[in-house]
Amino acid sequence: MANPYDEAHARSLRDPEGFWGDVAEDVRWFKRWDRVLDSSNKPFYRWFRGGVLNTCFNALDRHVEEGRADQPALIYDSPVTGFTVKTFTYRELRDAVAIFAGALAGLGIGKGDRVIIYMPMVPEAAIAMLACARIGAIHSVVFGGFAANELAVRIDDSKPKAIVAASCGVEVNRVIDYLPLINNAIGLAKHKVNHCVILQRPQSPGTLTPGRDVAWADAIANAKPAECVPLAATDPLYILYTSGTTGEPKGVVRDTGGHVVALKWTMKAVYNMDPGDVYWAASDIGWVVGHSYIVYAPLFHGCTTILYEGKPVGTPDAGAFWRVISQHGVNAMFTAPTAFRAIKREDPEGTFIRKYDLSRFRTLFLAGERTDPDTLLWAQRQLEKPVIDHWWQTETGWSIAANCTGIHTLPVKPGSPTKAVPGWDVQVLDDKCRPVKPGDIGALCCKLPLPPGTLPTLWNADERFKKTYLNDFPGFYKTADAGFLDADGYVYVMTRTDDVINVAGHRLSTGAMEEVLASHPDVAECAVIGVSDQLKGQLPLGLLVLKAGVKRPLGEITVEAVRLVRDRIGPVAAFRTAVVVQRLPKTRSGKILRGTMQKIADCEPFKAPATIDDPAILDEIANSLEGVGYAGARKN
Repeated sequence: MANPYDEAHARSLRDPEGFWGDVAEDVRWFKRWDRVLDSSNKPFYRWFRGGVLNTCFNALDRHVEEGRADQPALIYDSPVTGFTVKTFTYRELRDAVAIFAGALAGLGIGKGDRVIIYMPMVPEAAIAMLACARIGAIHSVVFGGFAANELAVRIDDSKPKAIVAASCGVEVNRVIDYLPLINNAIGLAKHKVNHCVILQRPQSPGTLTPGRDVAWADAIANAKPAECVPLAATDPLYILYTSGTTGEPKGVVRDTGGHVVALKWTMKAVYNMDPGDVYWAASDIGWVVGHSYIVYAPLFHGCTTILYEGKPVGTPDAGAFWRVISQHGVNAMFTAPTAFRAIKREDPEGTFIRKYDLSRFRTLFLAGERTDPDTLLWAQRQLEKPVIDHWWQTETGWSIAANCTGIHTLPVKPGSPTKAVPGWDVQVLDDKCRPVKPGDIGALCCKLPLPPGTLPTLWNADERFKKTYLNDFPGFYKTADAGFLDADGYVYVMTRTDDVINVAGHRLSTGAMEEVLASHPDVAECAVIGVSDQLKGQLPLGLLVLKAGVKRPLGEITVEAVRLVRDRIGPVAAFRTAVVVQRLPKTRSGKILRGTMQKIADCEPFKAPATIDDPAILDEIANSLEGVGYAGARKN
């Protein structure tokens, strides 16, 4: 007998316009749509064509009007700045956003203009995002850990009128000055930025550039509150850059109407949240999780959202998460498995968990990388609460597969994010675009059209959008993940099918790191592979082939190579190890065998591919990897 999940999923595929049209009735529109799904320009599907609305109105103003003015909307909790806690009600947050939106408008920023936000986890970051949405400006948040070169690339691609930033970010044991990075990035970029609004933080105020920079406090001092600008459902809300090569970023575009509709719906359907509940996504606004589930979805749904400036351990101990949950009455939490591996390493018996009152806590959700069964079961055992894995991507904006706890909770299978969420038709295909049998591994793909809230294209790159995601499997979106469906329809995501590795939930391109390493004057050829790490999931490992005649000490070269990657891509890459090898294993056609080297480093059994040009090289690679601490499994 069909359950409510089965019925919802079946209807979403059979009648997507009826399904999403009903969902969209829960959103406040200035003008109702003419068509739920516009398929007139395939593969560029558009949702709610003709509809007019405003994201910020649906996040804030409607709740003030509808009786939630005095309910907490956002709670800022910052253990790294002395356990600072600040609460904004919906009215207070609406007013702060309206004032900053007015400040942006006073700088000449309006509908369609781009604004880069380069901020740590402070309330002003969320305020800046919502302020852009209020006046129709398109925000592009760049994670504060990225280096100046990465920021410069994004400046040149998005061509912002302004950058909104803080003077510094605060880590557990250090303060990171942002202004030197911003100044360097603006110097590197071809596009020149007219304005920078700088939040001066007391931990390290910066020196402002006259004529370009204005302090946040000064910008809002005489600003007039801005009203919400009506926007077409198909207008862009934001650009978020994801793993591409260093010189060619991929700017994922999120449109306005589908984003509000889908994300508001997920708060109940996936996370089983009700208006007034307290929701915490322990992530960063630089990542898609921070966009979707710190700033937007909880506010669309009338929940209280937590903005946390801290770590799972070290601020001050492995009880940091439990303190926040207890202190603020969190009902559901969403974080990466990496965080729980760190907690498990520091507190394997769960001693800290039992120091706090978690009686209001209902569910833990994990995503950002594959949740290994050991971590899931440990968390489940220690918390004595449901632990739910789910799978999604920057491009999708919300879950592809999840246990939809607000529709009908299904049995958990460790290692699986459960089943496709309503709206998603997940299939496993071979390289000829044919479905494979249950249990067989293939490319995980999603049949078009994708549901609302997903990427309609890439910023100024329609052809790249098709080439990257659509051309390999006609009629489908290529997730670039490989996995299988079991006999019950549960999805299993096993590995990436491209060259992106997952470091602590952050998708990073090995190609970008290789490009940096190849720029070293002594390096002739290189490869970067992702090797298993108990804490972070994966870490990058560089293999360098030097130019003939190089006589310098190898240790000097590898230290320089590591520093080069950290300088150009940033500490977020967690690039710490490089090793010099005599040559790289390749196929006869010249393709480097990265997957085989990864198996060697991870001590996994492997067979030399039939196309390898010289099998003896694999023993050389194993010996080299043993020299830097990897056991070097031999082929069998």
